[in-house]
Parts: sequence; structure tokens; C-alpha cells
Amino acid sequence: MNIYEKIGLKRVINGSGKMTALGVSKVSDTVVETMREAGQNFVVIDDLIDRVGEIISKVTGGEDTCVTSSASAGIALTVAGLITGKNIDLVEKMPNSVGLKNKVIIQKGHSVNFGAPIPTMVRLGGGVPVEVGYSNEVRTEHVEEAIDENTVALLYVKSHHSVQKGMLSIEEMAEIAHKYSLPLVIDAAAEEDIQKYLKMGGDLVIYSGAKALCGPASGFVTGKKEYIEAIKLQYKGIGRAMKIGKMCMMGLMKAVEEYSKRDEKAIIDEQLRLANLLIDELKDEKKVITSIVQDEAGREIYRVQLKLNEKLVSMSGKEFMKYLREGEVEIHVRKHYANLGIVNVDMRALTDDDVKYIAKRVKEILK
Repeated sequence: MNIYEKIGLKRVINGSGKMTALGVSKVSDTVVETMREAGQNFVVIDDLIDRVGEIISKVTGGEDTCVTSSASAGIALTVAGLITGKNIDLVEKMPNSVGLKNKVIIQKGHSVNFGAPIPTMVRLGGGVPVEVGYSNEVRTEHVEEAIDENTVALLYVKSHHSVQKGMLSIEEMAEIAHKYSLPLVIDAAAEEDIQKYLKMGGDLVIYSGAKALCGPASGFVTGKKEYIEAIKLQYKGIGRAMKIGKMCMMGLMKAVEEYSKRDEKAIIDEQLRLANLLIDELKDEKKVITSIVQDEAGREIYRVQLKLNEKLVSMSGKEFMKYLREGEVEIHVRKHYANLGIVNVDMRALTDDDVKYIAKRVKEILK
């Protein structure tokens, strides 16, 4: 019985991925121990913010880094920092940005809801989101025509939630931004490479500390020092409502350290091993067609696709997901293609026993 079952909640098997709604990811024992020690000692918080930022920057390659309570907080704080600069009077007036350069340009296919809308995070920071182009096509002229004297930044959302085709690339957005002396902000919350987006032209890149990095609830913004200094100042304004504590800062620092030493091949091999185990467990079940698929956004994440055999099964993908959740143990899978009778099982948080239990429930539901 796990700690959540002890307070009367159902056990959850997370075959959905590193999702905020399910508690994101598992943290290591060493991250937990680091947080415990941090929680039992005192420190000057401003000094800790600076020092943890310096340490993380050695991994990301950024000039400096600002730690945040989440990636979404990172968007709000970044937008606010770009609007106010290092003017403390403006910091204290945020998110009221009337009369200031406050427009943030975003491609229409990137204006997504990740659990909350991207434009909401921009507005929290005092920004005015300006969507450009179409949901399936954005051209250079769409972005350039929207830039005016009140534009403060371009925002690129690197996410599986975003439209993957027809959008301008990071390099193209960087070229436009820098042509007009504007910063390119990249929201890379769940991305696994914490160096490449700065190298591709991002001036500021935002990450979650709890997703790929397997840290506690946290995030960070890494990039150019002049901007990071302004972002840190937001803790004297709107950032006070989204502050990160000493335990999470130290847990994040430890998670980044461990992540930088990870064995990528071993991680991929384990995903594939578990994926093949699930496929093997379901090899005699004719009502579902199994295959291994890679993440839509091109990350090195491999999942098992379960496609209901419409010749033998009348239930919809959404009904199938509902039955998976309603068992004694609540099983969550990825829902993005449920309308097509397809669900994907993410292997990253699963154990062998989890995989076998998922297979057992699939067979029971389709019986």
C-alpha cells in the first residue's frame, strides 16, 4: 500500500507519461535526501537562487539561470522580466503593463492548452499574446507583419501539444527575432535536451524540473544574463506568488546533476524492453493491435500503441480509457488519438508488474 492509498486514494499506474495531473515523475532517493537536508537548514534565499542558477548554467550552457516553481511560472516571470527590465518600479506594478512594450508573438499552432492555456501564462506576466498565421500554417511574413514598436518578444512552444507541421522552425523564428533585435523565448518544458535550444538560437529557454529531469515541482529559465537578472527581480513582484522554496531548489539542482550523468542508451533500452514485454503479454489478444511508436515531437520516447480492432470491438477509444481508469487500480494512458480507437502507453514510469497488470486489465475489458 503506497502513501496515497493510506489516505484513501486509489493506486495509480501511470502509462500516460510525465503529466502534471498524475504527479509528473518519480524522484530519486538522492534527490529526496538532498531535499530533506535542505529542509532542515537555513540559507539566504536570494543567495541560493543565484548559486543554484550558476550551477545549473554549467550544465545548460546558459550565461545564467533563474530557478522557478514550474515551467509555466517560468513563462510568466520571463514575460514580466522582458517587459520591466531591471526597473523595480515597473516590477512592482506588474502585471499592469499599460503603456509598455508588452506584445508577445506566438504562432497560432503553438497557442495550446497544456493543462492551462499558453496565452494565460503570457498574460500573468503582463504580456499581450499576439497569435499569428493559421493553425496549420505560419509563414515568415505572418510574424514580421505582426512586429511593431510594442513587441517585446517572440515565443516558441516546443511541445507535443503544438502543431508539428506547417509551423516556422526555431531557427527561422530566431532569425526573425534577431533581425528585429528581439529575444526569442523557447518554452521547452518537457524536452529532454537542456542544451540544444540555446545553441539553436534561443535567448531564453524554459524547462520543467519535474518532467524529463525527474526533480521536484520546479522549473528554470536559462539563457542570456541581462534577461535572467530582470527575471530574478520579478520575485519582488508577481514572482512572490509563485516562489520556489529551498527544498525544491536544492532538489532541482541535484536532479539536474544526476540528469547530466544519465545513460541515455540504457534509458531507451529499458523503454523498449518494457514495450516489448507489454506486446508479448498481449500477443494472443486479437481485439487489440499492438505496435511500438516514437513520440510525436521526435523525442527519444517509445510507447506501445494499442489500437482497438474495429472488426472485433464495438467500444470507442474513450470508453476503453474509461474502463482502464475504473478498475481497482486506476490506469492512465495517453488519450491523444482516442477518437481513432487508439491509446498509447508510455513506459517511462512503469515496472514489469505494472506492465503485466495493464495487460491483464486490457484482456478483462475486451473479454
